[in-house]
Amino acid sequence: MPRIRTAPLGLAVATVTLALALVPPPAAATTDAGPGGGAGGPGGAVEDARLDRAVPREILRRSGFDTVAPEFARALAGAGSYREAERTVERQGARLWRRAVDRAQGRGPAIGDLGRGDDRPLYWARLGMIRELRSWQPDFAVGDAARARLIDRLERSSRGQDSIHHPAGKGFRKVLLTGFDPFTLDRDVRIGNPSGATALALDGTWIRTADGGRARVETAVFPVRWADFADGTVERALRDTLPRVDLFTTVSQGRVGRFDIERYNGAWRGGFPDNENLSRTGTVPVADPATQPQWTTTTLPHRAIVAAETGPFPVYDNTAVTEVPAGSAGPVTRPDGPTAGSTARAGGGGDYLSNEIAYRATLLRDRLGLAALPGGHVHTPVLRFGAGNTDPATGAVTDPEFERERAAIVAQVRAIIGVAAASS
Repeated sequence: MPRIRTAPLGLAVATVTLALALVPPPAAATTDAGPGGGAGGPGGAVEDARLDRAVPREILRRSGFDTVAPEFARALAGAGSYREAERTVERQGARLWRRAVDRAQGRGPAIGDLGRGDDRPLYWARLGMIRELRSWQPDFAVGDAARARLIDRLERSSRGQDSIHHPAGKGFRKVLLTGFDPFTLDRDVRIGNPSGATALALDGTWIRTADGGRARVETAVFPVRWADFADGTVERALRDTLPRVDLFTTVSQGRVGRFDIERYNGAWRGGFPDNENLSRTGTVPVADPATQPQWTTTTLPHRAIVAAETGPFPVYDNTAVTEVPAGSAGPVTRPDGPTAGSTARAGGGGDYLSNEIAYRATLLRDRLGLAALPGGHVHTPVLRFGAGNTDPATGAVTDPEFERERAAIVAQVRAIIGVAAASS
């Protein structure tokens, strides 16, 4: 009988509530930003300011993506109307996404010496484009709301969110996978995110499933910003797609040295600062809160995934949660899921945006009447630099261990999808 791994008993609250983030919040975190995380659209001054550091400039230069923002600025300068600007933004955003996907999948020239599977050039190049769009001064009037709409179009197109298109036909399984931007960049601005790297590596690919069939994978990447989630970016991207797929999984970076299939997702935001150094604490804001459940559950075939040999990292069926039991005043950690009537304080994936994307995607699944659709969240191992490259101030932006571990994580996610698709 296959051995089913579960989260260790007695898991501490501090461990359960880890999700995308594994470090204390920066002291300068604030909680008073409005929708969009900053003036004029998604993102804002904090993310933009990091572009001026040496490491992002090096990542852009060594990948050849240092030309993206200047080329975008020149194209934008040629727009003679707002309608032309819209077309330019959508075209250039989609071009960036496709360029990053092609680079990750080995297509086109290998410009620069940075590893082709690296997700960081996409993130920093997008921020450069957004900076150009914020400072753009055309001959025609563009108000704050109109500029914000352009930034939103750029975000969506450069993240693959508006290009999720599975081919027509039968005889194969349609899979949707999402990843995230890098985060905790004030701790170490060199950081990448293996979930974003996986999205780039798998977008538009065919994989062989464990039962010998085929699956087509389409992907998208999401920001690490509370406000974007409150504004419905997940639901907007996935609402039309979920009814047309056979399997979906949201993916994010989680714990050191292990994969987790998160069994339960909680309706709670724990407040860890996002990429704009903004915090949010409280119930996950969704439409129709009167019918909002405290918990949603994975429908991924977690037993089959955990039992399979998918790669070098152990894979756990994580059933731990933190809840306030019905009739109680304080939170407790439970190793085997929530109790009836409890209030969520952390899902298996914690109380950050990885838990939230899992909660939102599975809640959307249920509200669309797709309760039987296999879907849930996969946490990858933390992507780390080599043992001699741990100082953010003096360390290199990449090293052989960093490259090997990213490739191993991506390959294991691919194998996990192959098992999940065959078992669904």
